[in-house]
Amino acid sequence: MIKQVIIAAASAAPVMLTAGWAYPAGMTASADRVSDLVTGTGADLPRRVTPTGAAVWAGTSIKVGRDAFGIAITPDGKTAYVANQGSGTVTPIRIATNTALKPIKVGRGPVSVAITLHGKTAYVANAGSDTVTPIHVADNRAGKAIKVGCSPAQIVFTPDGKTAYVDDSCSNAVTPIRTATNTALRAIRVGSAPVWIAITPDGKTVYAANFLSGTVTPIRTATNKALRPIKVGRGPDAIVITPNGATAYVANQVSRTVTPIRTATNTALRAIRTGGAFDVAITPDGRTVYVSNFFGTTVIPIRTSTNTTLKPIKVGRAPFDLAITPDGKTVYAPNSGSGTVTPIRTRTNRVLKPVRVGRDPTFIAITPDGKTAYVANSGSGTVTPIRTRNNKVLTAIKA
Repeated sequence: MIKQVIIAAASAAPVMLTAGWAYPAGMTASADRVSDLVTGTGADLPRRVTPTGAAVWAGTSIKVGRDAFGIAITPDGKTAYVANQGSGTVTPIRIATNTALKPIKVGRGPVSVAITLHGKTAYVANAGSDTVTPIHVADNRAGKAIKVGCSPAQIVFTPDGKTAYVDDSCSNAVTPIRTATNTALRAIRVGSAPVWIAITPDGKTVYAANFLSGTVTPIRTATNKALRPIKVGRGPDAIVITPNGATAYVANQVSRTVTPIRTATNTALRAIRTGGAFDVAITPDGRTVYVSNFFGTTVIPIRTSTNTTLKPIKVGRAPFDLAITPDGKTVYAPNSGSGTVTPIRTRTNRVLKPVRVGRDPTFIAITPDGKTAYVANSGSGTVTPIRTRNNKVLTAIKA
């Protein structure tokens, strides 16, 4: 997955700000414009800082490429793939030994990786070259790049694996890809700046979060037709769907709210005020949604039965992504401004001792057996493996 915010570009339309707050060559960003669009408070973006405070030492990390960002793990738990935005590569990591294998050349600015449910192919969104690169998992060979729209961000699959959907964040479209032939189909028009997509468990509907429109566009996968957009809050930038498919929760970054959507009718319910909203994750039982407050130091739980917030949980600075173990017992929050990851016990919402990792930890992926979490450290170009049983770092081998 990918998280993005909007920046203003000199003599150009707004573009996406990704991975360590880098932006495409030749573009210049206005901090005021970033603040206006993202925080609404006039505050500047969080700065990269040296981790401080009590934390579990992370030990040796796995060296990958520059600006390690998106990360995904194969369904069999054997390989992790890391998108190195600054290197134009993807690094496979052999999980059994925590060894980084030879980097795979893809397009410019790879920002996310998604793996088919059968585990045979990894698809990489190359934001800088407007392409998606398929990688054959069996031999880590890159296939021919698939041309999509401008600045592809995230990829999701239908449950049968026949179609991938890619949000083209500066083309205002979603592009379907026929996976049997790796052919892009006709793009589907949505709202302005779709930075996130999610698909219902039954595969019938894709939802696209349109950051600049303040809407979510439903797409019927049977026909690839967009339905009427759903008005949510300002700056929607993440969506999570309950395991039963009944409700989608939309994080509105600028409004600092979460909007539930009843998927049966595509009706937005009353917005939930959270004080911050960047990423969202849901427990496997569907009872609790967790919301990261990137411009603060908290993670906010929401009880889905009542759509009410519980007491905010104090973590590190600028919590970015969120990931929950398959058994639903622990949430992990990478704190990009503190260089740490905070484990949270879901039963009590109690914070455990933070784990110190690399600089600018952004995304995290957990193996299917729940034993290991892999953290992509954008600022140090490394991946840190964490043993979830005791939140200690495993011995890692540098490439």
